Amino acid sequence: MVDDKKVNQVVEDGKGCEPEEGYDGKGYELPLLLFAGFRTLIDRLHAELARQGHPDARPAHGFAMQAIGVHGATASEIGRRLGVSKQAAGKTVDRLIALGYAARTDDPDDARRKLVRLTPHGFDALRRSGVIFDELRAEWAASLGARRLRSLESDLRAVVPPEAFRLDAAGWMSGS
Repeated sequence: MVDDKKVNQVVEDGKGCEPEEGYDGKGYELPLLLFAGFRTLIDRLHAELARQGHPDARPAHGFAMQAIGVHGATASEIGRRLGVSKQAAGKTVDRLIALGYAARTDDPDDARRKLVRLTPHGFDALRRSGVIFDELRAEWAASLGARRLRSLESDLRAVVPPEAFRLDAAGWMSGS
């Protein structure tokens, strides 16, 4: 939780570049607001998932389950998709297995490889997540207005390149 101290200690009011006319915010606020919106949605998702029978699910698990995908993946593939080492991916996979979200199986195409596959419990968590995200979006539409929310989404699509939709947030944030 952020207290009333400044989040960005470098930027202070009245110092630095003059904002363009009509600008009423600070540049550093944009990424913080976008991140806070993301975090708000994810925190609410996980509170509801817990209520619906997935109390141990964590944000990293959702990214990892997406990286595993419908057809399964090896630990190396999961690591690449998440932007983390094979060892880090292996730890996450071990946790998913312990929680019943995934299982290791033999690769039918290569007996030397092990695939990680989602279990019915893992698919249930992802299915419920989709429904909850739809509900959260509907709440935002009710709060902001459906037209404003569609406009916000459209504006973000205009400035966010398609290749930015990736699963490697953990690796990116840690500098991996």
